[in-house]
Amino acid sequence: MSTFKDRLVYLWKEEAKQAKIAADIDMTIAGFSRIWNEGGLPKAETLKKIKQLKGCNLDWLLTGEGEPFPGSNIQTQTAYDTLGNPVDTGEFIFVPRYDIQAAAGHGQLVGDEKPVFTMAFRRYWVENYITRDTKNLSVISVKGDSMEGVLNDGDSILINHGDTTPRDGLYVLRLNENLLVKRLQLMPGGIVNVISANEAYPTFEINLNQATDDVAIIGRVEWFGRNI
Repeated sequence: MSTFKDRLVYLWKEEAKQAKIAADIDMTIAGFSRIWNEGGLPKAETLKKIKQLKGCNLDWLLTGEGEPFPGSNIQTQTAYDTLGNPVDTGEFIFVPRYDIQAAAGHGQLVGDEKPVFTMAFRRYWVENYITRDTKNLSVISVKGDSMEGVLNDGDSILINHGDTTPRDGLYVLRLNENLLVKRLQLMPGGIVNVISANEAYPTFEINLNQATDDVAIIGRVEWFGRNI
């Protein structure tokens, strides 16, 4: 990424089109073409705008030296896909995968665990659609049949531990010392319905106004993967 244009392409990823970037940083196409086609640099105000939009390191943006994002340990390394084509590992984040099951049925006791390996996710997708705080992510598996048809036994789920404010969606909960994955439905008065997809498992309620240590929202389910 020796040129300023290269660094813009890195920041905008799949959306790295001249018109798109120009619109995002409030520049005209004519003004932006000097940067895109002629190797120019924008004014300080525009550099600040890029930094605000993408959270990048300003020194790196100007010179290409150092890390793209403050406090990151991202290293641009080359790996290879199954066809032997080079892959830039900096385009991915590697999320820890734990040997823990969130029960879609009866809970499984969870102790102190260490990750068994990591799973790769596209950095652009994670940082633009889930969270920029990638340290708040983990992957675990689903156990049981109470969410059958939505989340099946053995599915892998990506959890965003930074999203613990209940709203409609799938969440992992801690109930006493057990983990459950359920659909939450926010109701008036601070009531949350905890719903299973399988009608054999009854719905129950959590009262957010009477929170206890017995119940905690661990995080929102953002993605799942399944073997067929």
